[in-house]
Amino acid sequence: MTLGSRLAWDDTVLPFQLDRSDIRGRIARLDGVLDQVLEQHDYPPAIEALVAEMTLLTALIGQTIKLRWKLSLQVRGDGPARLIATDYYAPTDDGAPARLRAYASFDRNRPLEGRPFELIGKGYFAILIDQGPGTTPYQGITPIAGTSLAQCAETYFAQSEQLPSRFALSFGHSSGSDHSGWRAGGIMLQAMPRAAPAAAPAAAPAPEGSEPRLMRADDILDGDESENWERTNILLDTVEDLELVGPSVQPTELLVRLFSEEQPRVFDARPVKFGCTCSEEKVRQSLSIYSARDIAHMTTPEGKVTADCQFCGAHYVLDPGTLGFEAGGEARDGRA
Repeated sequence: MTLGSRLAWDDTVLPFQLDRSDIRGRIARLDGVLDQVLEQHDYPPAIEALVAEMTLLTALIGQTIKLRWKLSLQVRGDGPARLIATDYYAPTDDGAPARLRAYASFDRNRPLEGRPFELIGKGYFAILIDQGPGTTPYQGITPIAGTSLAQCAETYFAQSEQLPSRFALSFGHSSGSDHSGWRAGGIMLQAMPRAAPAAAPAAAPAPEGSEPRLMRADDILDGDESENWERTNILLDTVEDLELVGPSVQPTELLVRLFSEEQPRVFDARPVKFGCTCSEEKVRQSLSIYSARDIAHMTTPEGKVTADCQFCGAHYVLDPGTLGFEAGGEARDGRA
């Protein structure tokens, strides 16, 4: 399909709340961000699709967390798509854009055909939250589940956070006379957490000898909450792909189309951009844990140590004599 040029609501995330049903949500629109994420690498189409979906999920989820530094999403599998990793960095100042980056690791010697999600195989979906120096990073992990990365995220929130969540995503590469590139859009719905939550409910036991059943929204909600959740999900099911990517439907208009009877209330849209945090100093910090002997094994025949950023492709060339804890006199924390 032919899409228009850059729109005012591209590369933004719009927070909203459905007052009638006590459900919060986000609408994300990405185009330039996704182009920049994917142009850093020469990925096959199936891997591009996985990275695009993961980046869109990260933009939506990152805006729901009171984040001071970094949110990371990771999917690891035993299939040809071995790793999909994304980072979301919180804005440094009010009104400043959040930053997104992503990369994938895959086996070029294995077939990369079929549905992209099936290339992951068995593995896990993880969310990592790091609030910065002086804090302990949080990590939550759930098995790969469902038929998409979006369903993996839904399972994670139900299983690990006891928060019913739903995603509707659309993304793809378009070409036309006035636009060529990636465009993506998505909606996230999430039941508002209870003010005084009871003990986390348990999913119904699985039949003997089968895999444990992961929690779902209907394991968590009951009564009016369950009815509200079911009703808003039925409304979300009516959304069309073209409405999500939004060349002609702005986010506020889409909210009215879908949820007019749910009393939608919007907040200020928040910008996002591509951004990598790599630097020569961070590369030096990561190498500071190694001894001079280790550094010698990393040194090229030309007498240099080289490093490449997996996210943005930046190439660093360093003098081995200035690296390692023996060169610096002491070991340092290498966390980037």
